Amino acid sequence: MRKYEVMYIIRPDIEQEAVQATVEKFQNIINNGGEITKHDVMGKRRLAYEINKFRDGHYVLVNFDANNDVVAELDRVMKISDEIIRYMIVKDVA
Repeated sequence: MRKYEVMYIIRPDIEQEAVQATVEKFQNIINNGGEITKHDVMGKRRLAYEINKFRDGHYVLVNFDANNDVVAELDRVMKISDEIIRYMIVKDVA
């Protein structure tokens, strides 16, 4: 298993319960074959530039250990999720 880091931004116009549900959905995907080492919900912050007419977003940072299948599934679900406006999955080299 390799170390990965994912940061994703959730749309600012959804309810707090929906934000929690989205975070839990992605935690369940990672835990289904991987292990979360650090999870940080950074809260609502201003974006550096406008994305899809949004100026703010809920930032979430997750460090985890997983194999390629878990990362591929996480990438697939994040692509089709309407709640996510941006995300990035990278290998953690630290």
